[in-house]
Order: sequence, then C-alpha cells, then structure tokens
Amino acid sequence: MKVPDNSNVVIFGASGDLNFRKLVPALYHLFSTDQLPARFFILGVSRSAFTDTEFRQAISSQMLKIEGMDSQRLSEFMEHLYYLSINTADEHDYGRLKERLLALYEQYQAPHNTLYYLATPPSLFGVIPRCLAAHELNKEAEGWKRLIVEKPIGYDFESAVALDDQLHQYFEEHQIYRIDHYLGKETVQNLLVFRFANGMFEPLWSRNFIDYVEITGAELLGVEERGGYYDGSGALRDMFQNHLLQVLAMIAMEPPAAINADATRDEVVKVLQSLRPLSDHDLEHNLVLGQYTESEVRGDTLPGYRDENGVASESRTETYLGLKLQIENWRWSGVPFYVRTGKRLPTRVTEVVIHFRPTPHPVFSQNAPANKLIIRIQPDEGIVMNFGLKKPGAGFEAEDVSMDFRYQDLGETKLLSAYERLLLDALNGDATLFARSDAVLACWKFVAPILNYKDGPMALYGYACGTWGPKEADALLERDGRRWRYPCKNLTNTHYCEL
Repeated sequence: MKVPDNSNVVIFGASGDLNFRKLVPALYHLFSTDQLPARFFILGVSRSAFTDTEFRQAISSQMLKIEGMDSQRLSEFMEHLYYLSINTADEHDYGRLKERLLALYEQYQAPHNTLYYLATPPSLFGVIPRCLAAHELNKEAEGWKRLIVEKPIGYDFESAVALDDQLHQYFEEHQIYRIDHYLGKETVQNLLVFRFANGMFEPLWSRNFIDYVEITGAELLGVEERGGYYDGSGALRDMFQNHLLQVLAMIAMEPPAAINADATRDEVVKVLQSLRPLSDHDLEHNLVLGQYTESEVRGDTLPGYRDENGVASESRTETYLGLKLQIENWRWSGVPFYVRTGKRLPTRVTEVVIHFRPTPHPVFSQNAPANKLIIRIQPDEGIVMNFGLKKPGAGFEAEDVSMDFRYQDLGETKLLSAYERLLLDALNGDATLFARSDAVLACWKFVAPILNYKDGPMALYGYACGTWGPKEADALLERDGRRWRYPCKNLTNTHYCEL
C-alpha cells in the first residue's frame, strides 16, 4: 500500500526521543522499501537550535547504529529531511513555519498535502493546532491536512473532553488521528481477520461457548527513567485505559458492515459503551491495585517502586492493575473479562486467552483442560489452540495438545513495525486503526470510578519484583473456580510457567 505522491510530514518535537527512536526510523524503513512517494519531504520542528545539516547529522549518527543499515540508502533518505527551530508555543513563530512550508512545496512542486505529528508534551496538544489554524495551515483547499496526536489523550474524562473541544475548534474529526501504537501491531490487526474471515470461529464467539476471557499486558522492566512521568500516571492510565481496552474492544466487537474506518470504529465504540459501569462493590471486590517491592531476581537485587528515580517516597501510584469486568450486550452477557497489567512481572508479554466452556458430557474430559485459544500480541507473535486428544495406550483418557501458528514461520516476510504501519495508514488517509473521539471518551468514562477510588484511601497491595502481581489478584479468578494463565516468553510452551 504505497503512499500517493506528494505526501509530506511535519514532526513537532523533532529533537525528542520519540522522533529519534521511532518516527524517523519508521519513515526510513518505509522509504527503503519503496512505500513512500518519489517526491516528499519531512520537516522537523522544535525549539532546539539545529540547521538542516546539523539535524541530518544527528539523525544519521543515530541511524547508523542500527545493525545492517545501508549507508547509501540512508544518505538518499537524508536528502528529504529538513529542520526548523521555532518556539512551538508562540503563535507568531508559525509565520516562519508557513514560509518554510511554502518554499518546500514549491521546491518539490507538490500540493500542500501534510501530516502533522505531535511528538510533544501533552501541554502542547491544544496549543499547536491553534497556532497552525492562526496561519491557515489547517486548511485543505490546496491539499489535505491531518493531525496525529500521541497519548495521553487527556488525564481523565473532563480533561479528555476539554482537549477534544480544543482540537475540534481547529481541525475536523476526519483530520484527527489519535495514535495507539498497540493497534499497529500485526497480531492486533489479525484479530479482525481471524475472527471474521473464518467461519469456524464466529459461531463459537459468544456466551454460549466461551466461559471467560483473560487479557494480559505484562512488562518485565520497571519505570526505568520515566519515574517522574509514571508517578503521575500509573498502570491505569499508562496501559489499561488505552491499550488494553482497545484490545478488549477488538476481541468483543461485532462484525463491521465493511472493513473501513467508520464501520470498524462504530463497532469498537459499541463495545466500549456496553461495558458495565463499575459499582462500589466492583471497586472493592473486583479490582486489585498493586505496587512492586524490592526483590532479588536471577541474582540481581531490583529496587522497589518507591526507590526508583523520580518517584515519591510515599507514592500510592499503582504499578499493577487486575480487574474483572462485564460487557452488557447480547453476545457477552454473563462472560467475565479478566484484565491485568503490571511492571516488574516475570516476562514481557501481551496476550489474550479465550477459555471455552467444558464439554457438557464429562466421559472423555476428566483429565483434559477445557479448550483454550491463545492469541499472542507480543513477543513471539502467533496463535495457539489447545484441545483434547486420546492419550496413547489403553482406555480413553484425554490429554491436552495444541496446534500453533507463529509469524516467524512466515520466513522472509518482513512485518511492519507498529509505527511504520500507522504512519503509512495516516499518510493514506486510513483511520481504521486510530481511536475516534467517542471511543476515547467512552474509555475515560468507564475508568472514572477507578480514578475516584484511587484518590481515596484505597487498598494498595505489594508484590515482589519478578512475580505475577499481588496474591489478591489470583483471588479474582480463584473464587470463580478459575485461574490466570502464566505465559512464557515462548508462545508454544503451552503449559503454565509457574512462579
């Protein structure tokens, strides 16, 4: 899906880490695989004082550290890279931006098709669109204009509404692309194809055949150098409110009328609006918040959360969240969804496990677990189906076996990274994998009771680094006669990786 001719990118916050580590490498890969047009430019904008040459040198020195980098191809890419130093919070400086863009449009003999990427602090998310509009850089008379906004989209429901109102003062909804890099992962997108392109699964995808669903977003690392940011965010805002609720929606959505942005996002919103509001009982009994404590893991002593740089010594910020929730619609009524996310867990893994109901006649199932479908989003991306077969020997004792597919089995096929895919889609005007305004607000509305609960004297449980979280999270399932799956880094190890 090659980008059409004359599509250009302006990156605000171009001197920052996100641009150097993710955005420029992603754009370079699209260029090196001939998915960008012959005529395009990338203009970096930031306060830092760089000339075009200095900016190219800084980017090039970083890119050359990538193993197998083609220096000649990189040099060709750098010729499309430019830089402008302005005060991005000063409306008057945008006159200089307009002059530079007009000169580049003329140089490349291009219409004014421009993708603005806000790789900036959230405090500028409302400022930059206003400044662009003041100089009519949001107008589409001479070419499309699109705006990519990074998370966080607000800090709570009220701030998300305020930001939404700000954005819509200057850009139409069809111009706004709210990016969630989780939705750019190949396995997340494959959820739609897996569900709706295979007749064998869709009839089973409901309360009639599914017992429960669990979604895990586990991180091996702690907060690293992000302590200051994370202490004001926590697991709820950092992972659950955006990434994991979006994954849940794609698991639970109805078949869209067509595979396009409007139809697909309509169905996503319906799921998020069908989440049963969390009651006081849910907050007390179906929610577990935890914080990692110092522990020795594989011979290394790992610090507790409160000992991390930038974290308050008496912080009550959660680094773990476990929640049992319900979707109130025809398909999912009565099926619990168990969602957990945390830092300093035993491995880095994101996966969904569909637990099917046991067979109603137990003759052949005394020793075989109920069927499970494991959808691995990262790492070792793939799908495993667990089912029962006869154990060799006399009698009819059943045992658990599996069939699996892994993306690495595709051999030479190169998967686009999340940012590559999402940048490509934005340049092509495909908003399917970007969050729509109503979906963002539905997520914030659902988590609002948890945010209020956190502000009070809520229970916060400790868990040692390298474990699967507080033991209280196990009780969420055990009291229902269920248990979490403890995933291994290797997808095809389908047995529980016990602690």
